[in-house]
Amino acid sequence: MTTKTVVLVHGALTDASVWRRVCPILQAEGHAVIAPALPLRTLDGDIAYLRRFLETLPGPLVVAGHSYAGSVLSAPDALTAAVRALVFVAAFQQDAGETAGELNGKFPGSLLGPGNLVVRDYPGGQEAYLRPEMFAPAYAADLEPAEARVLAAAQRPFDPAALSQSFDGTATWRTLPSWAVVATADRSIPTEAQRWMAGRAGSKVTEVDASHGVPLSQPDVVARVLVESTKDVTAPYSG
Repeated sequence: MTTKTVVLVHGALTDASVWRRVCPILQAEGHAVIAPALPLRTLDGDIAYLRRFLETLPGPLVVAGHSYAGSVLSAPDALTAAVRALVFVAAFQQDAGETAGELNGKFPGSLLGPGNLVVRDYPGGQEAYLRPEMFAPAYAADLEPAEARVLAAAQRPFDPAALSQSFDGTATWRTLPSWAVVATADRSIPTEAQRWMAGRAGSKVTEVDASHGVPLSQPDVVARVLVESTKDVTAPYSG
């Protein structure tokens, strides 16, 4: 049997540990799992980083993205020919010429507005954090309060400029089979935006009553979708 590797890509405000409850379920199913860390500085930089990372892995690959990572996965230059399927977990499914910020504002409901962010300087730019008291409402309302406080303290910040950047070429979800986990209690990426993007992409949709932190709050659901996606690994990426 062909060994499939599942690549789990985190988004903004959390790091690869957001997948810590999904990983053991996939590993118990016999899949190799790896979760890289994105720089979260520019969209182009994250695209280039993921591409270089994927070039080090043998195929076939299933690549999943949470939140902002969906924008990265959507870019044709981010993937290699070893990628066979994509899974968007409460994630952007961005098209050429679009921005994540534009998609996030397409429908009401997001708490990721400027008033709920703290922006700090770093060498070369700025990075954004959710205000600690807003982390649970915006990201992790269905997690234990103590866990939400830890996540708020250990945020992986992003450069907000990345949300206004786009890419050229045919979006990957137009040529690869895709799945989408839609979180119906999401206050980061509005649920209606997730539904709209998944419908446009023709993704196989699973809806779950969960916050934006769905990989942590509903790992069984996310893992089940990922396992399903590994069964469709025949068509190579044509981008």
